[in-house]
Amino acid sequence: MPGEQNDYTARPLAVSSSRGSLRPAQGTPPPPKRSRQSRNQIVTFLNFVLSSVVFIILLAVGVLYFGQREFTRPGPSTTTETVLIKPNTGTREIANLLQREGVISDARVFLVGLRINNADSRLKAGEYEIKPGASMKEIMELLEGGKSVMYSLTIPEGLTVKQIFDRIASTEELSGDLPAELPPEGSLAADTLRFTRGLSRQEVVNKLIADQKNLVKSIWERRAPDLPIETIEEFVTLASIVEKETGRADERSRVAGVFINRLKKGMRLQSDPTVIYGLFGGEGKPADRPIYKSDLEKETPYNTYAIKGLPPTPIANPGRAALEAVANPSRTGELYFVANGIDGGHAFAKTLDEHNENVARWRKIERERAKQAEAAAQDKGDAASAPKSN
Repeated sequence: MPGEQNDYTARPLAVSSSRGSLRPAQGTPPPPKRSRQSRNQIVTFLNFVLSSVVFIILLAVGVLYFGQREFTRPGPSTTTETVLIKPNTGTREIANLLQREGVISDARVFLVGLRINNADSRLKAGEYEIKPGASMKEIMELLEGGKSVMYSLTIPEGLTVKQIFDRIASTEELSGDLPAELPPEGSLAADTLRFTRGLSRQEVVNKLIADQKNLVKSIWERRAPDLPIETIEEFVTLASIVEKETGRADERSRVAGVFINRLKKGMRLQSDPTVIYGLFGGEGKPADRPIYKSDLEKETPYNTYAIKGLPPTPIANPGRAALEAVANPSRTGELYFVANGIDGGHAFAKTLDEHNENVARWRKIERERAKQAEAAAQDKGDAASAPKSN
């Protein structure tokens, strides 16, 4: 109010110029600049990381290069080695086995090579023949392909079941035991089997039985219609006799024709191999044991000099040729045959008189051979006992 004193001091107003009023207000100040030391630490770290990456890349390239060279270069073996890979063997075990056998230098390189080539699940069990200097890559391809070592077992025509079992038992590359009981005589096929080590003996027997069954059935269905044979068992029995009587392919149907003619006429077969089977069974006649005249008179179910018709079972395991010969025998009217003593063949005859002449010729040849053998033995003895001159 007029006349009263103010309780504050008047302050002058600051008036800015027009240029100053147009100047923008000061904003938030920028952060302070990093120190030189801080910048040096980041650069150092980045350099370390980059250097590490480059080093790792170079290291990986180097490892791959030298690993690839090791994988493809010739291996350490200097001789052919046989390696057995059993079923269900893992790749690591395979690699270690190959290194122990001295055919690869490093199991780890082999395993890496398998993985890179996507072959670690494709290796096959078997027995493999690895050539000298084979590389890991070549060994990998060998195991991938499954081209293992093959063995063979030959079953000739005319063996008995017991003789075939003996062959199977003595084949070391097979595994397991044979069946406890022998299959029927005549039920095993004559064949040459190719197999890899470890095949079981039971599998071999099963195959031989199945093959013979199929073979006999197929030929029996194509037999001549007028054969004096009623059953497939009799068919195999006669084929086994033909098999044992001659080993010549050009004679089998003719020998079969003789036996067919004799059966039709009710004549006894008079076959020596049946007599031998009756005396010795599946073991077979010892090589140094001749057939005596008294043997032909011994009574056995297989002595076809004494019994009429066919023996009760086959006397061996016939092959295809003997089975074919019996199914479609020669039509000759011949009733007799005897060894001709010349080429391992036989002389055939339609009449007994003609047959007796053939027998006489054969016996004459036998006597001459016996004399020659005796003379040769005498000469050898004389030479051995003659005094030696100094």
